Amino acid sequence: MPLVSTFSNNLNQLLRPRGHVFYGWWIVASAGGVQWLAAVLWMQSYGAYMVFLVDDFGWSKALVAGAFALTRVESGILGPLQGWLVDRFGPRLILTIGTLMFGVGFMLFSLVDSIVTFYLCFVLIALGSSLGGFATLMVSIVSWFDRNRAKAIAGSQLGFSIGGLSVPLVILLLEAYGWRTTAVISGVTVLVVGLPLVQVVRHRPEDHGELPDGKAPEPEAAPDDKAQVSAWITRDFTAREAVRTRAFWLISIGHALALLTVSAVMVHLIALLTESMDYSVAQAGGVVALLTGFQMLGQLSGGYLGDRINKRLICVACMVAHAVGLLLVTYASSFLMVFAFTVLHGLAWGTRGPLMVALRADYFGPRSFGTIMGFSSLIVMLGMSGGPVFAGIMADVYGNYEVALTVLAGLSLLGSLCFAAATAPEPRMVKTTTT
Repeated sequence: MPLVSTFSNNLNQLLRPRGHVFYGWWIVASAGGVQWLAAVLWMQSYGAYMVFLVDDFGWSKALVAGAFALTRVESGILGPLQGWLVDRFGPRLILTIGTLMFGVGFMLFSLVDSIVTFYLCFVLIALGSSLGGFATLMVSIVSWFDRNRAKAIAGSQLGFSIGGLSVPLVILLLEAYGWRTTAVISGVTVLVVGLPLVQVVRHRPEDHGELPDGKAPEPEAAPDDKAQVSAWITRDFTAREAVRTRAFWLISIGHALALLTVSAVMVHLIALLTESMDYSVAQAGGVVALLTGFQMLGQLSGGYLGDRINKRLICVACMVAHAVGLLLVTYASSFLMVFAFTVLHGLAWGTRGPLMVALRADYFGPRSFGTIMGFSSLIVMLGMSGGPVFAGIMADVYGNYEVALTVLAGLSLLGSLCFAAATAPEPRMVKTTTT
């Protein structure tokens, strides 16, 4: 009972630091819902769409995966402008515009009849999911949290994991009604569910009478006690200052190498299992759900550990786990090896994901976070776009995924070295005078 009481008190202090639920946690819940939509309808289910599109149109795997890659390139190039817009106008407006584009894009996708219209629709879907998704949401969350930043980011990303668990539902719709009807249903769902969710999001707590983590404001000194005091304090990095640091480049390259593996798995895992191990699409969808279950466990542990242990060293361990897991599924001869892959890759993905955001916010601060993340996305996009295309081309050339995924496993190990070297930059200091 004392243990339960202590846990309850700690949870209450986390969620209700001043006697009421801190508004930042409502933003976390909303962000989780938005990321659930993006995951279940787009990011995590794209591999299932690929199977049906290849069967319907006879397109090559590389051609279909290329649409996913193109959309990641588009998102990366958009990143700096998107970051500036979010820092300038706030996340809610940008989220609303993006959600509208995301929903309409799906409806237009249902009308695709050629490779050109297919690519055009997915550009619109990707643009909408970028403006109305992860990067924009993170600007809000890193501003509302400081001490509990990793927990908050991990909590919001649980929505993405739950979306992965929900992929079998999309597969059922695809098999029962076809991909065109499923696309229409997806577009309507985005508009009906997504638009209300993004209205919850706010930019900075100070604009709404709050402080990060729900802290109480510092009491002012009594009039007789007031005196001029000068002190040096740390300040947030500007975007220009951040990109001049070694840490910015090492984190960005490490993140890109991680997403080489993650994006290749998202797009090609179902095809790999159905072709190499004779799984049905439904069985492969079950593996995706299992993988996502371990991703959720990783997010929970990553949020907890990330606020207590060196985030950079956790990322090093996660990159090694990505590499080992990828080799296991590449050369799998039994379900046990596939299961081991889901454990390692899922835990690594879930644990590392929130720390990519939290580490940058810890190093550079929240004030220009959107712009800093935007410039970082120019590098990260190379991993998100390159993984699916590289794996698809190698699969078309060699008739299997062994060469591609073995190379990607090696690059994940290289990523672990990037994080090992990404130590914190020297803080920026400014002199202040208070009375």
